[in-house]
Amino acid sequence: QVQLVESGGGLVQAGGSLRLSCVASGSIFRINAMGWYRQAPGKQRELVANITSGGSTNHAMPVKGRFTISRDNAKNTLYLQMNSLKPEDTAVYFCNADVTSRFLLRLDYWGQGTQVTVSS
Repeated sequence: QVQLVESGGGLVQAGGSLRLSCVASGSIFRINAMGWYRQAPGKQRELVANITSGGSTNHAMPVKGRFTISRDNAKNTLYLQMNSLKPEDTAVYFCNADVTSRFLLRLDYWGQGTQVTVSS
């Protein structure tokens, strides 16, 4: 079993910054791609950014130039640096990881989510 635990969410004024972290633990052989998703009230969950095990990144258009995804493979940790935050960035942010376990099963895992609220 693999657990993903997010942290770093909170309340911030528009124009401010937050840094989200997601630590993976458990029966991990290899973490493949990882990503951040978000879900605002009444809306579908959407991709924010993802990153391969080799470090190649992809950022969704609404956050490009403001958010940066990164990872520390040695620490099994994923980050999302969020700058120039806007009220429309308000959502629950979820960490996602494609993990190969020590039993060589490859499964998709989700964290419990962390709330980000941006006030105008």
